[in-house]
Amino acid sequence: MPFDDWNVTEEEGEEELQDTSFFEGRRDVILFCIDCSQSMQELRDDAVYEDVKTSHLLTALDAAMQVQKKKTVSGPNDWVGVLLYNTSRRNESNDHTSEIKKGTFLYQNLAPISVESIQELIRVIDDAREDPEHLRKTFPPLPGTKMPMGDVFTSCNWVLRDNAPKTASKRVFLITDDDNPSPASTKMLTSARTTLIDLMQSGCEKPFDVTKFYSSVLPSNVLGDEELEVSGILPDSISITRIDDLLDQMRFHEQPKRAIFSVPFELGKGFTIGVKGYGLVTEQRKGSYLYFLDLGDKMEVASSRTAYVDEEKETEVSRNKILFGMQLGPEEDDEMGLGPSRVVKRGQRPFYTAEEVQSFRTLGLEPGIKLLGFKDKRELAFEDNVKHSVFIYPDELKYSGSKRTFSALLQKMLDKRKIGLVRALVRRNSSPVFCALLPQAEKVEEGGWCEPGGFHLIVLPFVDDIRAAPIEEQLRVSEMAKEAAKPWIDKLSLKNGTYPPDSYPNPSLAYHNAQLQAVAFREEFDNEAFEDLTRPKYDIIHRRAGSLMKEWKKALVKDENFNNVFATPGVKRKADITVDEAELRSKHELGQLDRLRADQLKDFLRKKGQSSSGRKAELVARVEEYLAKRS
Repeated sequence: MPFDDWNVTEEEGEEELQDTSFFEGRRDVILFCIDCSQSMQELRDDAVYEDVKTSHLLTALDAAMQVQKKKTVSGPNDWVGVLLYNTSRRNESNDHTSEIKKGTFLYQNLAPISVESIQELIRVIDDAREDPEHLRKTFPPLPGTKMPMGDVFTSCNWVLRDNAPKTASKRVFLITDDDNPSPASTKMLTSARTTLIDLMQSGCEKPFDVTKFYSSVLPSNVLGDEELEVSGILPDSISITRIDDLLDQMRFHEQPKRAIFSVPFELGKGFTIGVKGYGLVTEQRKGSYLYFLDLGDKMEVASSRTAYVDEEKETEVSRNKILFGMQLGPEEDDEMGLGPSRVVKRGQRPFYTAEEVQSFRTLGLEPGIKLLGFKDKRELAFEDNVKHSVFIYPDELKYSGSKRTFSALLQKMLDKRKIGLVRALVRRNSSPVFCALLPQAEKVEEGGWCEPGGFHLIVLPFVDDIRAAPIEEQLRVSEMAKEAAKPWIDKLSLKNGTYPPDSYPNPSLAYHNAQLQAVAFREEFDNEAFEDLTRPKYDIIHRRAGSLMKEWKKALVKDENFNNVFATPGVKRKADITVDEAELRSKHELGQLDRLRADQLKDFLRKKGQSSSGRKAELVARVEEYLAKRS
């Protein structure tokens, strides 16, 4: 291993600070519950494809397919299933799904996202577009009356109970065009309500609130719109054909929500509680890559391993035998009396094991947070927050009573307006840092809990982390130019000052994810079809504020500082002195080693563990000797 990389340990050596179960992220389980009644299968003209008939059932199945395709990239560990109701198709008798209520058919059992199951659903949708009667033949609707909604919720409950992971977040998407599936009957309503409560207790996130959906799709005479009352047609904004609006909201790819560390928090000698840390701001990056083997009809993940090879002996070396070294200067006597140290002869190098190098970083400390003291809250300056803070919350599983102690400390610090000073080491492969503990009170608004109570762990900067701005002079625009800019800024400002960042995904990541999705489904990727949502809409900008911008530019030209430019000194780049060994051997055979520069010869000798001191002639002789021994 090159000696200039002695302080770089392998990422594989990093040990997690908690069980892997904490890092898996909370999986999302979605069960599509789709109505297959006569009205859902009624044919109508397709809004996208010309001369093609469609139905609400086909649109719902297409939405389920699109959601699963999105999740192949955004949530590959999530689970999805499709349950159809109001259909006479029976489940297989040899499957446990035969236990669900009559009139329901489990088309896709709850399972992790699978390309094969999505492609099967795509084939059904394509067949339905070619043959409008295909869905009616495949999923025949129930003749006569519809099944009670209580039975539908019971079937959903059984599917989630028997198949969904216990710790997952569970949701049911109910898709139907019938706003009154069960006639007004006390017995029917009680049964449906009771079964829905059981469904909520199985792990679904929220109860069904009619004020959030059905109040928006009530008949037009209830909405009070005379035009809609005459036509009896719902507006396009809430029509089922607007399923693209739902899919547009899933353009951004969520990062797994998980604790990034779980460590002990030492409040005093022998007084420790457990805490977890959560990252509130995370940079969105491309996922870790994998190697795949193309087998023609399918692709399988190729297994890989890292091997360490001795270049001289050309044999594989165990990772435990690898040492880390560095080059030292001339040997000097210990005149300072600093005590025993590793003695290294002149021209040799000390070597350290991976455990020793790690101890240099951690200073021999175990992972954890130690409380050092308190300071007034006003002493924490804005510029002290130079990195993303981490939110810590008590972990009752590690230390019993952590929540009570954590809550008491939080409340006292809020009452006294104090911050804490702590020493933190959150990973075994990191260095200890000093941090500020900023308390946050729990905030409850109308509608329930909003923000939790806890501490923000803020990494305090060292002296050289905060530097003065390099520009000592600065230019100020005139008041006339400022006033000219206000009209077009007001014209282009968002309403209510709201900016939805989730609606504008990173174009590089979106392009990458779109390509991955195309490869997974063996589809051709259309570069022209890709849309960069961050690209400014220039036509709209010029239409709204083009004339105002022209007036602003005229005011800028008249500004006295318009043509003033600060001269910035150029930055010198370090020359590349790397020389390939094959090139060195070639020059050695031609007797042209003296044509290389001294710094290139020194760089080669350092990498080969040889002495790099002396004049150029000595360096050339040393390189020739090295190459001759290994010719």
